[in-house]
Amino acid sequence: SSPMGLTIGSLHVRRSILIAASPARVWEEFSDFDRIHAWLGRGHTLHRLDLEVGGTADLSVEIDDEERHFGGAVLVLEPERELSFESNWHPPHAWPVPTRWTIRLTPMDGGTLVELFHHGFESLGAQAADELQGYEQGWDVKHLVALRAIVEASG
Repeated sequence: SSPMGLTIGSLHVRRSILIAASPARVWEEFSDFDRIHAWLGRGHTLHRLDLEVGGTADLSVEIDDEERHFGGAVLVLEPERELSFESNWHPPHAWPVPTRWTIRLTPMDGGTLVELFHHGFESLGAQAADELQGYEQGWDVKHLVALRAIVEASG
């Protein structure tokens, strides 16, 4: 199979999980907003995620008692393979350019490797080192653990 989707740069946060199900089965949990919200809407709030290229991703997180929104345009939607979208804070907290989120599915050992990348920190210039450190410290695997539980519970 040919490489698809976005290129992941050197400065990225990666979290992954191996799920005992096919990519087709895992992708069912990407089929509509409610199903994505069930696993991706944890630790932050998922307000909108249009499942089409050019659509909008809108999420928020509580920081300093303030609801701060982030997200951007959906860049890649390859069923059973990849969902990628831009991620930038809304003003006044915006970076000069957006970073990106990529969720990638790869068949492995009869199951599916699901990787969640937050990438593109290179583009932030002088801020890149501090932003990468912050996100490396902040990310966990709760979203992927939830996705695995949903998929594997259904058989």
